[in-house]
Amino acid sequence: MGFEHTSVMPKEVHKYQNLKPGDICVDCTLGGSGHAQSTIKAILPDGMLIGIDQDMDAIANAKKVLHPFEKNIQLFHSNFASLPEILQSKGIEGVNSILLDLGFSFNQLVNGKRGFSFNKNEPLDMRMDIRTQLTAKKIVNTYTEKELVNIFFKYGEEKLSRKITRAIVKKRLETPIETSKELAQIIVDATPAKIAFSQKIHPATRVFQALRIEVNQELSLLETFMKDLPSLLVKGGRICIISFHSLEDRIVKHALRKFENGCTCPREFPKCMCGFIPRIRSISKKPIIPTQAEIDANPMARSSKLRVAEKI
Repeated sequence: MGFEHTSVMPKEVHKYQNLKPGDICVDCTLGGSGHAQSTIKAILPDGMLIGIDQDMDAIANAKKVLHPFEKNIQLFHSNFASLPEILQSKGIEGVNSILLDLGFSFNQLVNGKRGFSFNKNEPLDMRMDIRTQLTAKKIVNTYTEKELVNIFFKYGEEKLSRKITRAIVKKRLETPIETSKELAQIIVDATPAKIAFSQKIHPATRVFQALRIEVNQELSLLETFMKDLPSLLVKGGRICIISFHSLEDRIVKHALRKFENGCTCPREFPKCMCGFIPRIRSISKKPIIPTQAEIDANPMARSSKLRVAEKI
């Protein structure tokens, strides 16, 4: 099987990017290059697309998919948090559009063979960038019981984190936990039947999410990326960020709010005295969500939220 090119909220993203010919754009997470194809077509003939992904498979796929536009693209095998350094290396002071899609690709789930799916019997890896050292197998088999509980509760918001961790620790004392299917079965066995049947999601969903976040340091990299986001955009440039769970969306929401309404003066002050100057404005006060028709066609879009802001 090849790469799946289905993108989340493609029409909404294209609308809010507000692209025009000649723009310099960044796709921070190429994935299957679905959004990238739409972006590059809108900025021709002389625009430029900078494509980034930490998964080498995504870069290889982008080279094939975007080959007709090779003169207008530059691809980087890196993490989106390195965007400031990438722009600096190219002498670019600001771009017109940045897209950050925080979902992992369909290819990683189905074809990656890295243990992202609890429905497949694959090595317990979960690295998006195979150059890094930390794997899900190492976490599951070597982290302390307290560390595992904290990860599952903090990153997965798993209420059964203690019960599941005890089951994992007991199992690994007998033999190392090697595969995604093996781990998923331990979680299923540790989940009371009443709770399992009442959930809409598989019992292993939250633990697998937590492990993926820990392996790839997803939240800390997102926080780093958001710290000085406005400096990466030209005036009028837009940022579109698609998140898939509350932890990501919270980081994005709070960072954007800080750039837009970061005044620290007491509310009773008649005017701002702290010197705060807004750097962005939100294009949509509430996050944009996919239509039911899209969710029916692409269940992976179910929990997605799109936030859009513009540099002022």
